[in-house]
Amino acid sequence: MNDGTDYRAILTADTPLIDVRAPVEFAQGTMPAAINLPLMNDDERAAVGTCYKRQGPEAALALGHRLVSGETREQRLEAWRAACFARPQGYICCARGGQRSHIVQAWLKEAGVDYPLIRGGYKALRQAAMQATVEQAQKPSVLIGGCTGSGKTLLVKAHPEGVDLEGLAHHRGSSFGRTLAPQLSQASFENHLAVELLKKDATRWVLEDEGRMIGSNHLPECLRDRMTQSPIVVVEDPFEVRLERLREEYFAQMWQAFREARGEEAGWLEYRDYLHHGLFAIRRRLGLQRYAEFTALLDCALDDQQRTGSTEAHFSWLAPLLNDYYDPMYRYQLEKKAEKIVYRGTYGDVSEWLSR
Repeated sequence: MNDGTDYRAILTADTPLIDVRAPVEFAQGTMPAAINLPLMNDDERAAVGTCYKRQGPEAALALGHRLVSGETREQRLEAWRAACFARPQGYICCARGGQRSHIVQAWLKEAGVDYPLIRGGYKALRQAAMQATVEQAQKPSVLIGGCTGSGKTLLVKAHPEGVDLEGLAHHRGSSFGRTLAPQLSQASFENHLAVELLKKDATRWVLEDEGRMIGSNHLPECLRDRMTQSPIVVVEDPFEVRLERLREEYFAQMWQAFREARGEEAGWLEYRDYLHHGLFAIRRRLGLQRYAEFTALLDCALDDQQRTGSTEAHFSWLAPLLNDYYDPMYRYQLEKKAEKIVYRGTYGDVSEWLSR
């Protein structure tokens, strides 16, 4: 049995964690297999922290026991017991493996449940994750490049050594890149990435040719440094093939996702807002006149989609957006990396090249 200090084994195995930190701490950074069942809520934690500063540790501990007592204590204890039974191979985790996890462990033991804790808490797991990323990032990698709609993410996901950075970031990297799942905090994104690298432990990495930022998340510096030195394979598919991929991804799949998550009426409104926000985000680069033209075409396409169910009318603004904005921008960026390009070909060609 792991004594709660073999952090890499814990992370690699997706070992369940019952994280008893306050919700605000959990939101700032957590591990993929963790659930949040706090000993104290945010207000209680803040009150105890203030008491600690003014009156010292003994007074703060006493206040904590008063705040989490009676029915409140019983409700939280029952939630911990249920989580322990549902996750028999798990661990209790607090910030540093200190009082909070020990208190929860003691209360559980009184209730007949013997459950281990993470020595050093979340901080120790976080340090292990960061160190693992530094080590894994030293391995060679190959980047998949190509204009928008080239299927780069599909190639990454299909490859056994592929790591889908955009999937981990819950963002597709462009102004239309957001997904229904909110982006993680920076620390949580880094933790999820570290766990993915540890679990795959490949001899090399197949990654998409990303910028420094993916939505609001930025790549760890060590990985970014490695990527700037890595060879690039470029997907060069016909324009019409790329348009079809984007139609499926941005219109068919996104509308379906919004409808399933929010219902027909609310889903449609959010889907419209999603597309409008994507254009709005690049309005200055497009120029206000071009932005207004694209917005009018988008509104017509949305009306046609709502009326007929067809998404073809979106090509009226998507095709010129690729031709006038996305393609020139990406080709300019790629020109600066020309010496690192080792192969060019269609989606099928690149897939075959990567499998050699």
